[in-house]
Amino acid sequence: MLVAGVTLNPSTSDLPGGSVLQQLADGLGAWALIGSLIALLLGAALWAIGSHTQNMHQSSAGRRAVATSLVAAILIGAAPALINFFFSTGLKVH
Repeated sequence: MLVAGVTLNPSTSDLPGGSVLQQLADGLGAWALIGSLIALLLGAALWAIGSHTQNMHQSSAGRRAVATSLVAAILIGAAPALINFFFSTGLKVH
């Protein structure tokens, strides 16, 4: 028995609601970036207050929040490219 050759060509226009899903993904990306911005601002404030008051734990938590929010923003921005890269890599597997 031979296995039929199958293909996959993702398209947002092939099913009803594809454009709505794309809008949802865009909106979630915007909310995630806004969340990263808020986390960055709060982390920077925590870092500054902790440094000013010589509270090393608070300062460290602020630095961690700043770093985490920056990494989150990088991942949010790179998400489409990462998904497309791994999808196209997966298509090359035989």
